[in-house]
Amino acid sequence: MKKRIGMGKKTAAIGLGICMMAGMLSGCGNSKGQDRGSAPSDSGNTNLAQNTQPDTAPEQYEGVENHSGGTDSKNSGTDIGSAPAEDGGYTDDMLYNTDVSCDEAPYGSYGYLPEPPYAGGQEYGEEYSEITENAFVSVREEPLSTFSADVDTASYSNLRRMIMSGWASWDIPADSIRIEEMLNYFRYDYHGPRQGEPFGVNTEIAACPWNEDSYLMQIGLQTEAIDFSDAAPSNLVFLIDVSGSMYDADKLPLLQQSFAMLAANLTSKDRVSIVTYAGEDEVVLTGAKGNETDRIVDALNALEASGSTNGSAGIITAYSIAQDYFIEGGNNRIILATDGDLNVGLTTIDELERLVETERESGIFLSVLGFGTGNIKDNRMETLADKGNGNYAYIDSLTEAKKVLVEELGATIVTVAKDVKLQVEFNSDIVSEYRLIGYENRALAAEDFADDAKDAGEVGAGHSVTALYEIRLVRGDMRSALDGGNVAALHVRCKKPDGDRSVQFDYEIGRESYRRTPSDDIRFASLVAAFGMVLRQSEYCGNMSLQDVLEFARDIDPDGDEYKAEFVEMMEILKINDDVAREWQDTDENDAWGLTLSVKDVTQTGCTVVYEQHGGAPSGVELNTGSWYRIDKKEQDEWVAVPYAEGVGGDMDIAWDDVAWIIPLEGSAEFEENWSYLYGELPPGTYRIIKEITDFRGTGDYDEKEYDAEFLIP
Repeated sequence: MKKRIGMGKKTAAIGLGICMMAGMLSGCGNSKGQDRGSAPSDSGNTNLAQNTQPDTAPEQYEGVENHSGGTDSKNSGTDIGSAPAEDGGYTDDMLYNTDVSCDEAPYGSYGYLPEPPYAGGQEYGEEYSEITENAFVSVREEPLSTFSADVDTASYSNLRRMIMSGWASWDIPADSIRIEEMLNYFRYDYHGPRQGEPFGVNTEIAACPWNEDSYLMQIGLQTEAIDFSDAAPSNLVFLIDVSGSMYDADKLPLLQQSFAMLAANLTSKDRVSIVTYAGEDEVVLTGAKGNETDRIVDALNALEASGSTNGSAGIITAYSIAQDYFIEGGNNRIILATDGDLNVGLTTIDELERLVETERESGIFLSVLGFGTGNIKDNRMETLADKGNGNYAYIDSLTEAKKVLVEELGATIVTVAKDVKLQVEFNSDIVSEYRLIGYENRALAAEDFADDAKDAGEVGAGHSVTALYEIRLVRGDMRSALDGGNVAALHVRCKKPDGDRSVQFDYEIGRESYRRTPSDDIRFASLVAAFGMVLRQSEYCGNMSLQDVLEFARDIDPDGDEYKAEFVEMMEILKINDDVAREWQDTDENDAWGLTLSVKDVTQTGCTVVYEQHGGAPSGVELNTGSWYRIDKKEQDEWVAVPYAEGVGGDMDIAWDDVAWIIPLEGSAEFEENWSYLYGELPPGTYRIIKEITDFRGTGDYDEKEYDAEFLIP
């Protein structure tokens, strides 16, 4: 079993909360903004921005049947396995222990058995399309390399979410790493288009940092940026997933704030409609003027999460509304915001692909914004954006929302080139082999290049497209090889946003592109590619390790670019995550009962505590823990109890209930703790959470031990 990063005594991980990283959204990382055991909300409609003090006897447990089929004397009518979480029940993966009835369970338990042991992103039901890396290709056999442009960035911000949540490198699913999206997340010093051309074309060739026998060839396309206020009018439909899976603080609440930022940048010439979907779709707002910000924001803030997810119905309705307000010559676009978990109606990738391919002929673009930790269906969201002639971004914080929906608003909404295809024609007298790094799911057949019926990627105003090739020469070094001619020719085809016929532009890649001293652009791009390949455990990066990539990164100057600086810092954090995870796996210090305790998803108001039992319990059965815990802070190498917030008082009956959580034998469990109602927001520092564990069932006696796990709030 792959182990998530753990923190024991004398160890600490940087398990930064995603929203804490942005510094703008409190409560993110706590599934419902409250402790699942001790402070469940009375309904699924609680405002997640608020953390309220819990009652001692949550009413929503009444009327819940235990999973074994028997009904508690005070509970009736609802199967605990199917009662929706937003109505106070539990989802299907929160099953009550079938061996003990509600009345007989210790502490009057409404505990549940967790999901199976952790295995990469599958722990949360995350889904990614399989990627088979591009291999080296013989130029004599296949001189043409053809692929679709891609400006999506979701893979990078999703990766950041994992790292900043404390994941070790081996926990990150390889198929979540799309190197082209990592490359395209960043800006480069590309020149813009020449007169009459849609792109500025930038090329460079330099030594390959991970293979001394190869060279890297970088291709960069850059469109002209625009001031969105000067752009053509926009007809926007916000298509918002409000199903039960969107309840978490980093889903619907973050989504609402993100769209509010977008709304603040619209003008009277723009139109906004809002369609939501859960079990069924609903039209919330139609044709509001862009400067009616309060009206738009009020409609967003009124949204609540509940029910199943009939995304296909919402898509159909959104296209219909977009058509009703269609602006000739304008920007007509649906922006779908979801975690991708479509479970009613058309749900498979093939079904969704056919639906969107049919609808896109209307001239309406479909972009996708992904949200949330857990249950992410990345494969579906990527497909919807690709087939809907839109782009796909993942929003892990308000900082990212600002980048996508404010700083890059023109690129996100205004398409300047449609069905953009690139074809590189290598010179077989100079290049023996080539390998396109990334773009595996964007590959096209050579004959697709001139086929205007073949769909490809869309590029917005101010977007750049970056591609890297690793190339091997027939003989000699690059400087002498260039005496034999150009390395390659680049062909680019694209259509106007409302056009049906493509135009081709041709460029030579030769001596002027070669640099013995690499530019900052190609050095940074090669760093990003190397990091992606290390995470994918690629066979094509030689013996390069994460430490090697870090050494490479320390020689690169971000030159004031906050996103590039964050990228370098993020790699340092991943190295710390790995080091602490290895130390935790090797220690017996916190394992008296074969139990390890660790912390992840830390914010200033809560965390998730991870328990793993390895068979050491004296009774050989499950262990129990309750909602009780204590927080200490390290002050000058001494642990000091954190005082309770003002107004909590000494009667702690208000803070703890009788819920018992089960830690199964040879299994793991995760439970969320929200301390906002006890301690408020904790300031930066080193802390430990102390939990009491009980060996009770099967022994007839209590046997209690305290375990602790350290964590850092930066």
